[in-house]
Amino acid sequence: MKSVISIGNQDFISIRKNNCFYIDKTDFIREWWDNQDSVTLITRPRRFGKTLNMSMTEYFFSVSYSDYDRYFEELNIWKEKRFRQLQGTYPVISLSFADIKATNYESARKAIIRKLVRLYSAFEFIKESEVLNEKDRAYFDSVEESMSDDAAAVSINYLSDYLSRYYGKKVILLLDEYDTPLQEAYIHGYWEKLTAFVRSLFNSTFKTNPYMERGLLTGITRVSKESIFSDLNNLEVVTTTSEKYSSSFGFTEEEVFLALENNGVLSEKENIRYWYDGFSFGKRQDIYNPWSITKYLDTGEYGTYWADTSSNALVSTLIRQSSAKIKSEMEDLLNGGVISTELDEQVVFEQLGKKRGAIWSLLLASGYLKVDRHEMDVKSGKHQYALKITNHETMLMFEKMIEDWFEEDDAGFGNFKEALLAGDLDYMNEFMNQVAQQTFSSFDVGKKPSEKLEPERFYHGFVLGLIVDLAGKYRITSNRESGFGRYDVVMEPLQAQRDAIVMEFKVQNKAREKSLQCTVENALSQILEKQYDEELIARGIPQERIRHYGFAFCGKQILIGTDKEQKNIENH
Repeated sequence: MKSVISIGNQDFISIRKNNCFYIDKTDFIREWWDNQDSVTLITRPRRFGKTLNMSMTEYFFSVSYSDYDRYFEELNIWKEKRFRQLQGTYPVISLSFADIKATNYESARKAIIRKLVRLYSAFEFIKESEVLNEKDRAYFDSVEESMSDDAAAVSINYLSDYLSRYYGKKVILLLDEYDTPLQEAYIHGYWEKLTAFVRSLFNSTFKTNPYMERGLLTGITRVSKESIFSDLNNLEVVTTTSEKYSSSFGFTEEEVFLALENNGVLSEKENIRYWYDGFSFGKRQDIYNPWSITKYLDTGEYGTYWADTSSNALVSTLIRQSSAKIKSEMEDLLNGGVISTELDEQVVFEQLGKKRGAIWSLLLASGYLKVDRHEMDVKSGKHQYALKITNHETMLMFEKMIEDWFEEDDAGFGNFKEALLAGDLDYMNEFMNQVAQQTFSSFDVGKKPSEKLEPERFYHGFVLGLIVDLAGKYRITSNRESGFGRYDVVMEPLQAQRDAIVMEFKVQNKAREKSLQCTVENALSQILEKQYDEELIARGIPQERIRHYGFAFCGKQILIGTDKEQKNIENH
């Protein structure tokens, strides 16, 4: 029977009560409880059911919902008597930081404080209980928006104590999307202030809290222990590469295909696989994001549903301002290839623009990349991961992101491409200088842009734009070995009637090159001397169908020349 598709509903009871589409994930409760870890942090990409699972967990354990057993009766968790006896027997403190997206520290701090105040309001009924004394009641009343950092830090610890005394049982602590305000703090420049505040709150809540039975946190990233989890040695961290809970978040292929069958669209399974399959958790390689599957079942149409649920601003900025090496690896990914890297799953936001593995770790944690294969060196203990773009939906997201880089200069970039394909050198020079003037600074890295490195970083970003815009017409690669060296850019036509193009980029050496024209000539000479055409010729492209261009840079000034132009000068 086809269920009602409730878009965006993350409340477990609302879904169950109204017979909405739901895939049973209650085995997560059994697995989490049986593991007996003191505090568990689970990281998963956005829209992967973290909030719904936290809602499910709260409704299952909370003494406030002891009469909600009927909503679990037909689910997997109800098959075992010991879990039937657990339902509704624990005091539960549940918080979510999902909506804390402030642009400054004071706003973020106030938002967290307001959540603590509302939490105390929800349990105000215990204030007059005999289990609290006058000092306890005085502190209870002091939990207000004007409270100090010290008072806020111990607020959940104290509330755990009060609830433990009231119910005669230790509490279960749930914190959903713990890292949302931390990511905003990094983007908006108040990281150090917020982490100092959050560190005190978390240590008191999850480390020095004798009234806690279990703690469970979810988020997208594993923020480094040094940043907010200092001294929290009772923390079990489950990332996307971990085996634990590998099928608890997201839909497995079996679950997706059953949903398609129940909704009468099983014939679409191959298209669904192409668009949305590819997420991997632990050794599971068949995970789908629930948001896109649910949206497809609701609309019957394919779209970048999951990718569109975020602005992707952080990812875009990190890639755009990354080193030439990172951009070159991004080219491989866009061409359907893989990159090999070590991962540091403790994301240190300060290192995202500096440490090569950090950006790939963030992209993996966020769901934009997946693990294609994994190897460990037994002697060194180091892990090497082969990563690739997750699926067609995420590929389209990356392509749109790169197109947006050139949006402000759409006319200049578009005109340059037309001039390049037509072989119009005058127009190429005009439009390339226009593009460079407007986009150089945004592709450079660091507070002091380097004139030497700026063109290299620019051209790799520029090549990414070419790859996206000319897909289907050319196979575009850069910085690859061919002949006796490494060429800068090669455009191999996918249709026989088009010319191949080889480009070499050079920064003017003013000590040896009197003009940009000399730099262009040296770039063209290098193409010939290093035999960069060799790979193209080996693929069956005749020499006369290969065009050479030398790009010379001096600051933001660019001159482009061809060997055909050079031959014309020599002939005259």
